[in-house]
Amino acid sequence: MNAALPTSDATDPAIARSALPDGGKRTAAEVSAAHFDQLLSQLQYLDPASIAQVTEAWRYADMAHTGQWRSSGDPYITHPIAVTGICANWKLDAPALMAALLHDSMEDCGITKDDLTERFGEAVAELVDGLTKLDKLQFNTREENQAESFRKMLLAMARDVRVILIKLADRTHNMRTMGDMPRSKWGRISSETLEIYAPIAHRLGLNQTYRELQDLAFRHLHPWRYDTLDKAIAKSRARRRDLVQRVQGEIDSAFARMGIHARLMGRESTLYSLYQKMIRHNLTFAQVTDIYGFRIVVPTVIDCYTALGVLHQLYKPVPSKFKDHIAIAKNNGYQSLHTTLVGPSGVSVEFQIRTEQMHIVAEAGVAAHWLYKAQAGEDAHLNTKWLQSLLDIQNENSDATEFWDHVKVDLFPDSIYVFTPKSKILAMPRGATVVDFAYAIHSNIGNHVTAALVNGEYVALRTELKSGDVVEVITSDDATPNPAWLGFVKTGRARSKIRHHLKNTAQSESVELGEKLLNQSLRQAGIATTPDGSEANQALWDEVLRKTGSRSRAELMADIGMGRRISSLVASHILAQLSNHGQRPDALLLTQSRFTAKEDKLSQGTVVLDSPSTASIRYAPCCRPVPGDPIVGYLGHGDGLVVHHAGCANAKRLQAKDAERFIAVEWGEESQQHLFESGIVVTIKNSKGVLARVAGELSALNVDIRHVDMDDEAAMETTDLRFIISVHNLDQLDSALRNLRRIPTVVRAVRIFPQD
Repeated sequence: MNAALPTSDATDPAIARSALPDGGKRTAAEVSAAHFDQLLSQLQYLDPASIAQVTEAWRYADMAHTGQWRSSGDPYITHPIAVTGICANWKLDAPALMAALLHDSMEDCGITKDDLTERFGEAVAELVDGLTKLDKLQFNTREENQAESFRKMLLAMARDVRVILIKLADRTHNMRTMGDMPRSKWGRISSETLEIYAPIAHRLGLNQTYRELQDLAFRHLHPWRYDTLDKAIAKSRARRRDLVQRVQGEIDSAFARMGIHARLMGRESTLYSLYQKMIRHNLTFAQVTDIYGFRIVVPTVIDCYTALGVLHQLYKPVPSKFKDHIAIAKNNGYQSLHTTLVGPSGVSVEFQIRTEQMHIVAEAGVAAHWLYKAQAGEDAHLNTKWLQSLLDIQNENSDATEFWDHVKVDLFPDSIYVFTPKSKILAMPRGATVVDFAYAIHSNIGNHVTAALVNGEYVALRTELKSGDVVEVITSDDATPNPAWLGFVKTGRARSKIRHHLKNTAQSESVELGEKLLNQSLRQAGIATTPDGSEANQALWDEVLRKTGSRSRAELMADIGMGRRISSLVASHILAQLSNHGQRPDALLLTQSRFTAKEDKLSQGTVVLDSPSTASIRYAPCCRPVPGDPIVGYLGHGDGLVVHHAGCANAKRLQAKDAERFIAVEWGEESQQHLFESGIVVTIKNSKGVLARVAGELSALNVDIRHVDMDDEAAMETTDLRFIISVHNLDQLDSALRNLRRIPTVVRAVRIFPQD
């Protein structure tokens, strides 16, 4: 059964009246019918059955909003009808138009999703439900809540783009009628429109909506600035009317001589874009030259290039102001030729040349899908990979703030176009690097990239790409993402994939380390092995997890490995459960463990170090231990295992107040195959070429210099050089220091340690 349609104690709509242009009055029902009759005139692209469905949705929405009024004094139903009219301009299908009419019915009128499903079908109900959820989003100043709102909106858009199209139409009509709202709301709604809805409209290629939203938001956010610019534009328009007419006449004549059938339209920059240009480049209005332009719409792609040739013969082109977005379309499907020419009186004029279909896509973007179906009987080929990538990023990032960090870069694209060795074109944000390119091809290539050639030359992975670059990626099965990549990648996809891989790696390493530490604690308590996760031990683990507050055995092990939980305390919980089941500690093992702990710290529970820093094990930057050093391990609070030199002053202070977090660690046999960083300070006598001599000595010993810093005291007799170097072991480090001390101009060369 449908829910009873709501009634209101407000004035009876049969009695309530809206003003007519001639000063008369008409009922709310008459106002609703008049507005819907105007909408029907826009629906001729639909078949009669679809029009009947839309009409039924209007009647239902009209009854649902009975007694509800807008701030303007009009019946509320006029708003859904206006929103539907905007959607009809995009030639959206009948379910989308029905959802636009009903988009406020669930939230404001007490109608349920089941009611809509029964009356209009599941497709319409799903769209209305998606819109209702978007309406409930609150964009406040708290970053996490705002990010969560963005996440829900973008995911709704990725699942069905009609949801966000209707939402954009809703926001557009609200902005058009904002003058009827309390002025106290203007700032918040306008800022939200500029920061959220306008960028999404731009990203979807809805350029007409994008421009309108920007100008309406600008008008209500900065009324005085808007009016000032509007008056300046009006004066400029009057002054240049003759110039525009002359240019139009000359172009029409030139095209007629060449037999090109073209539609010429004047184009004026929006007030907001002019304002932004003035702010960005610190210009006055008089210094902004590219206010006017023309759009030329021709029948075919060949005509576009022919028209370009005619224009370049007619006026002189401005160097570096030509862009071919036909051969290389923008990410949102936009295609046009752009050229700027020096017209009469030396005034620069921009021209955009495109076909009719390109013009539809340029103005309607993603919505052109329905326009083409209606007009050309075929789907438009639009680049919607970005929409699909939202779902991929969401699958790898449950954190809302992190999700927003990934996608906000792609909402404001300033694209470059690069090529694969097989001449495939990839559009990427400006500033994208080789690593971004690798992930754009495939996540597996990004995860294993080791080097790259740009235009045939080897470059660093952090190299920023430029339009026209040919990029070849070199991979290795042994290579993995480096956390340092997060410092320079630009695309949300690359950032998401890197973080996802690092999280998985950290989780795996932390679980492994946690199991080893727990096993060590249990052995010291007389239990030979950690109970496995079999069904026989399920009750034991359920109780342990309940006491520790962990959701799973793997999570508990990861927490131990990251130092969030102390293994000895978890071991005590397990020991208590084993005792409840009659299992007692092994007296012999208990004695052996105690003896081993006293006599030989390298017991079975010792963590063996075979590689440089990983996600769960890192080397303290204060003392930078290398293989051969005596070392201790400290389980930081959520930092994983931090390895210190045994003589490190910081480690001694930690040990004095947090001894239970220190565990036995030792160097593994394979550790010396890797490079480890160490800090040294070299005091030199100031003389010509001494720095080169020191660097050369280190290089001769195959010691890599990672960083060098020096005192800014050139007038002093001596200077300290502080190096971060990479060595395989303590012997190599000692050898390097001995060789440096033999240099006549070197006063001393010592290793850096934190002081007590």
